[in-house]
Amino acid sequence: MQKEIIVAGFGGQGVLFAGQILAYTAMDTGKEVTWFPSYGPEMRGGTANCTVVLSDEEIGSPIVANPSAGIVLNLPSYDKYEPLVQKSGVLVVNTSMVDRGPVREDIFQVLIDGNKIAEELGDRKLMNMIMVGALLYRLPELSLEDVKKSLEIHLPKRHHRLLPSNYKALELGYQAAQSQLG
Repeated sequence: MQKEIIVAGFGGQGVLFAGQILAYTAMDTGKEVTWFPSYGPEMRGGTANCTVVLSDEEIGSPIVANPSAGIVLNLPSYDKYEPLVQKSGVLVVNTSMVDRGPVREDIFQVLIDGNKIAEELGDRKLMNMIMVGALLYRLPELSLEDVKKSLEIHLPKRHHRLLPSNYKALELGYQAAQSQLG
């Protein structure tokens, strides 16, 4: 088994952290993993993406041309990565920042108003965890419970007060994907 995941959006949307938590979870559950970040020089508003490759065997390269799964948080990322996702792959789309519908019908697309759900939770910064939760519904290699455990392990102790809200965000994203895809 090998899964290639892309997470992409603007800087400041939690793109790199979303990829890191997927990578940490893979590592914590005994899988081989790579995490490869890429971002522009701007701290906020520039482009940011990362790839996560998880496998049962040694990984040959962290470079991903055609991911089997993805999370896109804005329109430029959607335009770039929708055509690249493997057939029958999954793409989680933040409809708060994407003003068009899917072009492809040969992949599973989970359309979630991530910003709105995060605002309803009271913290816009939770949008990335909502989208990770949605991806987990179609990513059986990593479970919701395993991601929660990895958050607890890898989030610095000074931020542990944020764990309950991150858990809730993951759950809401998972439920949103479940309601769309059945």
